[in-house]
Amino acid sequence: MPGDAIAHILMAAAKRDLKALGNMLDTELFDDQIFGFHAQQAIEKALKAWLRFFQRSHPFTHDLGLLLHMLEEHGTDVELYWDFVGLSGYAGLLRYDTFPEDTGALNRADLFKDVKALFEQVEKMIEG
Repeated sequence: MPGDAIAHILMAAAKRDLKALGNMLDTELFDDQIFGFHAQQAIEKALKAWLRFFQRSHPFTHDLGLLLHMLEEHGTDVELYWDFVGLSGYAGLLRYDTFPEDTGALNRADLFKDVKALFEQVEKMIEG
């Protein structure tokens, strides 16, 4: 399957996580760990779609820093997205319950806005 087709599949999956984020902005209804997990997943899938657009394979990883480094190696400016790296720990939370409880509250509105900005950049690229 061509990289651009996989990029579209990954972005479709990422959009489902983004939609979930938009519905989880109320801290009374959803814990930060659940919101953080879906934020991490949305970002991970978008970064992998970006890599696939460049015909690069992506590793089986939840490490957002590694994915950002791979994009940088391709010559991509990812400076705006390095703050996402701290979300990598949320990927294992629901599976392994290892995320520390004292990490501080997520700024959901800002994070949602930043994830949407990433999506806009990746979609603009893969849509041509």
